[in-house]
Amino acid sequence: MDNTERTVVIDDTTLRDGEQSAGVAFSLSEKIAIAQQFDVLGVPELEIGIPAMGEVEREDICAIADLNLNANLVVWCRMRDDDLAHCKNLGVDIVDLSMPVSDQHLAHKLGRDRNWALSEIARVVPMALDMGLEVCVGGEDSSRADADFLSQVLDVAAKAGARRFRFADTVGVLDPFATRTAFERMRADSDLELEIHAHDDLGLATANTLGAILGGATHANTTVHGLGERAGNAAFEEVIMGLKHLHEIETGIDLRNIGKLSALVAAASGRPVPWQKSLLGDGVFTHEAGIHVDGLLKNPLNYQGVDPAEVGRAHHIVLGKHSGTRAVCMAYENLGLSVDRLRASRILDQVRSFSTAVKRAPEDVDLLRFYQATAHDEGCGHA
Repeated sequence: MDNTERTVVIDDTTLRDGEQSAGVAFSLSEKIAIAQQFDVLGVPELEIGIPAMGEVEREDICAIADLNLNANLVVWCRMRDDDLAHCKNLGVDIVDLSMPVSDQHLAHKLGRDRNWALSEIARVVPMALDMGLEVCVGGEDSSRADADFLSQVLDVAAKAGARRFRFADTVGVLDPFATRTAFERMRADSDLELEIHAHDDLGLATANTLGAILGGATHANTTVHGLGERAGNAAFEEVIMGLKHLHEIETGIDLRNIGKLSALVAAASGRPVPWQKSLLGDGVFTHEAGIHVDGLLKNPLNYQGVDPAEVGRAHHIVLGKHSGTRAVCMAYENLGLSVDRLRASRILDQVRSFSTAVKRAPEDVDLLRFYQATAHDEGCGHA
């Protein structure tokens, strides 16, 4: 298939699986602000909660539904009658009915077998349809399930009326090659929508999500910053930009205003964005090394794989141990001051000593101090 003709539906689960990260709890006002910002970006599906958690959770779900967002809304529940009963009249569109599909989970978590799992899927999916909900069958621990049994699960789910199957790498044990192979097999076996739900225990959640999509996945679960249980989930921003830049696969989501969403999630979760977090960290488009700075100034494409403007960012050049004299001249030009190459070289010695001792880039007040200390130099040339 020509990837340029493909689209993928992002089903973001920051408000469900992201909140399941240990120690994270969103208030209703935080959930509403996050959901609204997702809508600004054009995210087509949001998984927004677990109705069986209680009345407060259901009230929050209803409040988000009352926002009349453009996104389809999804709730998660175990494939149990009592869980499903709590999904009535919430104003959502889709329910993810989760069923363990590995022998490990069936036998050692539920004390059940494969036949029981298939019979429950066949029984419960129609109940959800009768409630007016569309159904995604969530295959918990799919990555450790027998491939032939997964084919049976997809067949039973389709016959019961489900529209989608969620393949969950619940404990994050796949690599992108195995993930792609698994999805190619499912795609050959079934016409169901296929969704990838990847965990980052081995640091491969985004790679596995891309592999799944190349193998035929139509939908992808993500969370902002990769928030989620244990090591987290596939990062929303990484998946979207990876699909666009590596495979020319579109999601219809505009990330130029993601800064506000990122800040909301960081504040609500109490998890600051790491300095070197891909795409969104403060350090990602920050440059110090002289060779890189010189190359960027000549042509941004020399050291730019992604235009920072795509995520509402810009390049930022700082001075440090690895800077060159050209960056020093530019820093002082930005302060309205002029230094020649000799003076820049002397200032650079101070910058390097300062950065080594203080462990940060010099600020304007530091640069002014260095400037005054070299007051006998005048003019400005370029390295």
